[in-house]
Amino acid sequence: MSQPSRRKGGLGRGLASLIPTGPAEGETDPARLGGPRIGDAAADVLMGGPPNVAALITNQIEVSVVLVTLEGLNADLKKPGVAMYLAMNGQNATHRMEQFVVRSALADKVTSLKDFKGLKLMSAPGPANLNTAKGILAKVGLKDGDYTIDQLDMGQHINAMKAGTFDGGYTLEPAATIMRNLGVAKTVEAGVIAKYILGSPDADAYAAGCAFSTDFITKRPDVAKRFAQAWSKAVDFIHADPAAARKFLAKNTMTPDNVVDTVPMLGYIMTKNMSAKQLGYLQEFADFGTGIGVVPEKIDVKQDLKSF
Repeated sequence: MSQPSRRKGGLGRGLASLIPTGPAEGETDPARLGGPRIGDAAADVLMGGPPNVAALITNQIEVSVVLVTLEGLNADLKKPGVAMYLAMNGQNATHRMEQFVVRSALADKVTSLKDFKGLKLMSAPGPANLNTAKGILAKVGLKDGDYTIDQLDMGQHINAMKAGTFDGGYTLEPAATIMRNLGVAKTVEAGVIAKYILGSPDADAYAAGCAFSTDFITKRPDVAKRFAQAWSKAVDFIHADPAAARKFLAKNTMTPDNVVDTVPMLGYIMTKNMSAKQLGYLQEFADFGTGIGVVPEKIDVKQDLKSF
């Protein structure tokens, strides 16, 4: 992995992935000056849970800004404290992220999850995504052998639907919105973790979040604290003015300009502000991870949360 050069006040080894957190120091574009500031930070873009986890474990990165929760918890069992969650991204029927889609040619035949029986499916990559998809399908009565499902890099999901390589699958945003706009696929159901795993379409499914390594927190506490303050400011900004916050999706994420105004926003929250009910949702999801074998043993999620 390439090593970004260190910039004063930066994170040195960089961040894995990007989310809209506002203008960097020295920004002159008026459209970007109103949002929160995270300061200078070198960044690497790593796609998927396993590369992020590997980079955290080997100290190649200090922060993963979007780390799949079940894979982070699994990593913490292997190397305690390697992924301490500062913030979480809530997903449900309103804050849509994970969803099952079907290619448009089959949309009349596949109107519910149980209709995937006998079909060839794709899944967002990584053991957490793959096994979560299987676990959700099991909730509607589909077992291994009733369908086939293969992991596929997120960058290939849209083209796979265009080509008809798969009949449908478990995908994420913004791919799902792009597919619908192109007319190549339709969403069968979104917010499926909240509904089928947590028992309510309005539950908060914290399937990913921003995580620090303990090495970063202990060796560079002042930088970690400033990062946390900037992140909290970003979360407040998104809640206060989501329309303005959306402008940062185009430059800071892999969201195309033409879907910036329509792609769903998640329920971002700092872990220090999570209620007892929200912590309960997180624990329930972690226990589900243990049940599907992604998190090898039961874990108290509170031990993997960090507040500043």
